[in-house]
Amino acid sequence: MTALAHEASKTTSEAPMPPPDLDEVLWEAWKAMELPEGFHAEIVEGFIEVSPTGRCSHGMIINRLREELVLYLRGSDHASFQDLNVMNGPSVWIPDIFIAPRDIQPHFTSDGLCVEASAVLLVVEMVSPGHRDRTRDRVRKRRDYARAGIAVYVIIDDYDELGTVTVLSGPRPGEASYAAEHRVPYGTDIAVPEGPAKGFVIGEAITGPPRSG
Repeated sequence: MTALAHEASKTTSEAPMPPPDLDEVLWEAWKAMELPEGFHAEIVEGFIEVSPTGRCSHGMIINRLREELVLYLRGSDHASFQDLNVMNGPSVWIPDIFIAPRDIQPHFTSDGLCVEASAVLLVVEMVSPGHRDRTRDRVRKRRDYARAGIAVYVIIDDYDELGTVTVLSGPRPGEASYAAEHRVPYGTDIAVPEGPAKGFVIGEAITGPPRSG
C-alpha cells in the first residue's frame, strides 16, 4: 500500500502542466511590446496587429471631427476620447475616436491599461493605407466591434472610391455583424442614429468635398 501511494504521488507530481491560455499569451506579449515612435499595436480577432500613425490628412479629419464632437457633447455626461486602449475580452483596440462616459475612470480595467468596451457607445476609425490596414478597419474591426456590442461604428474611408463615410448601428454580437449600414460619399451629410451623439452630422466641414477622380 505504501509503495502504491508513493507511485501515485510521483505520477501526480510529474504530470505535465497545462499549456498557457492563448489569450493570456497574447495579452502578455502585447503589454511587453516596445514599438518605435509613430506605431501602435492592437489585438484584433486573436492577432497582434502593428500599424503606423496615419498621414497628415488622416489627422486633420480626425481632429476636425473631435473638435466638433467636443462642442456637440458639451454639458452632457459623455465625451469623446483619443489615444486610449479599449478592451473586450482578448481584443484590445486603439480607436481614432470613441465616445464614453465623461467620468471614464470607473470604467478602467483593474490594471488601469484599458477602458472596458462595455462603456463605449460609439467608435470612429479612419481607414489606413495598405491592403492589410484597410481590411482590418473595414472587416476585422467591424466584426470585433459588433461582437463587443459597440452601438455605433463610423468608418471614414479615403480609399473607398472618392472617399466615403459609413455609419453602422444595431450590433448583433452573436453574428459579429451590424443590422443597419448607411454609406455616403465625402461631402454628403450623414447623421449618427443613436446614443449621446444622436443627430451629430458628419459632412463636408469634417471630411472635405468629394475627391476628384
